[in-house]
Amino acid sequence: MLDPATVGVLVAIALAAMLGAGVHIGVALGLAGVWGTLLAIGPDAAWAQLATIPFSTTNSFTLAVIPLFILMGSLATQAGLTTDLYRAAYNWLGRLPGGLAMATTLASAAFGAASGSTVVNAAVFTKMALPQMTSFGYDRRLSAGCIAASGTLASLIPPSILMVIYAILTEQSVALLLVAGLVPGLLSAALYMGGIYAIAKRFPNLAPPSEIRVSWARRWRSLYGVWGIAFLFLLVIGGIYTGFFVPTYAGAIGAFGAFLIVVFKRRLNARTAVDTFKDAGITTSSIFIIVIGGIIFARYLTYTGIVNDITDALLALELGKYTYLFAFAAIYLVLGMLIDPIAIMVITLPVMYPILTKAGFDPIWLGVIAIKLAEVSLITPPVGLNVYVVRSASPIPLKLEEVFAGVMPFLAIDVLTLLLLIAIPEISLLLPSLMR
Repeated sequence: MLDPATVGVLVAIALAAMLGAGVHIGVALGLAGVWGTLLAIGPDAAWAQLATIPFSTTNSFTLAVIPLFILMGSLATQAGLTTDLYRAAYNWLGRLPGGLAMATTLASAAFGAASGSTVVNAAVFTKMALPQMTSFGYDRRLSAGCIAASGTLASLIPPSILMVIYAILTEQSVALLLVAGLVPGLLSAALYMGGIYAIAKRFPNLAPPSEIRVSWARRWRSLYGVWGIAFLFLLVIGGIYTGFFVPTYAGAIGAFGAFLIVVFKRRLNARTAVDTFKDAGITTSSIFIIVIGGIIFARYLTYTGIVNDITDALLALELGKYTYLFAFAAIYLVLGMLIDPIAIMVITLPVMYPILTKAGFDPIWLGVIAIKLAEVSLITPPVGLNVYVVRSASPIPLKLEEVFAGVMPFLAIDVLTLLLLIAIPEISLLLPSLMR
């Protein structure tokens, strides 16, 4: 058997080589973990991990909430809730400077309460809002950047799939984490809208106000279309917050509620039902592969003592707690340029979470910061997953560099939001403290 330090170097090289060759991140993490365990401990331990972890992970009652939230989002999209949301937001905000972009942000934040998926948000609003904004004379860069950034709001606003992943990896309460993301998510949306308004006032040619007048009667009538999202949000988050049911039950009830909305709106037939469930299954499978591979890799790090060695070495430096937090943020931002947020979490949390909690940070608050950093990674070049989704889903000609240019103001706003969340932890911890 080789010593853990040598194995660690070999595993890191192998993992980097696989990622560079385009191997799926979940497969790469799993193979690296099995190989590392094989070299450091022995074949029996390696094959035992490979044999037991896939089943034990997917057999988790807590993890079952992920496919249920994904299915709820797919059904909500099929029900046309996004169209109703966007129409209502446009009727209320359309005549303001940057009103269409602000309406997109508000509608995307609201839809995040049903989808839980940043990719779904970005894809749906690209197809629906981008042609509308450009037809009203909005700059394509600002429009695309607004959609890509607003799509990330689903990461914080519950039900958030990333929050569930964080809870599983750190063994924290799913319910507390989901509720903790609500106020920071709304704050992020409000700051985005404020930034859009400021840009539109300073550069009116980028986001001209709409000349279409909307009566107050039409505005109030448009709110009727929001009932579906409001119903799902109150059903899921209200039930979790009041303790009426656990998050997994909430996911099942939310998915069933979304199904009833689709049936009520008469938008369900055999073909759409098959497509909806198939898409939800594909998305769930992709996430589970990453989680399984990440847990295999995390077990390798734990069993070989690498996590404890790194934790002890870093804590022995006796750096300030915010120095550790800054290092955590830097790692997220660098990795965010290369891989997706779920992969970042499964790679970094086994090492960084013990360090940060021992340094004195609240684990629930840390979850909010981690998810916000994951949001930033979704629009950070050169990968920026949401940027690629907007570019791929765009119904109008759009260059990748235009989308990256458009997200830059929103990256600056995200930095401001992070500073506020760090300076005022009560923003994240107020609702969880009331639940406790």
